[in-house]
Amino acid sequence: MTTPVTYPEQVHPAPIVNDMSVNAPIIHQRIIARLTAKLYPLYESGKIAYEPLPETMLGEYSSPTPDVILYENDTDQTRVIIEVCQTRGVKGDLQKVVQLTDGALYGIQEAFVYDYKTEKWLRYRKGDGGQATESSFSEVLQIDLGPFV
Repeated sequence: MTTPVTYPEQVHPAPIVNDMSVNAPIIHQRIIARLTAKLYPLYESGKIAYEPLPETMLGEYSSPTPDVILYENDTDQTRVIIEVCQTRGVKGDLQKVVQLTDGALYGIQEAFVYDYKTEKWLRYRKGDGGQATESSFSEVLQIDLGPFV
């Protein structure tokens, strides 16, 4: 009779999870901070009706997270979104904001993509048929976002 071979129970260490990571360079985060910091006093003074929030989910759980949202607290709707990118990311970010704006889930009325390498803005409004215009002026907010970066 042979004795069965037993192996010690294998213990795998818990995976390391870094909840603090953001896949964005300093300049990307700096622009988000500038936009939020310069828009917030306008919100607090009543010059704009929507609260600027950095990197906030559009929905409650597992939803898209634009770089900056302008949020209408009374209706729980995001009215304006801003994506910050470099030239290689413009096409993908533009597709993303067109889909989010033309969709009915979040109440977005206007979206922007800012390319920090070329310093160019693209604006897309709900119902523009997928065609963005080169502009930093927000018709929803009635302000030019360009000087804020």
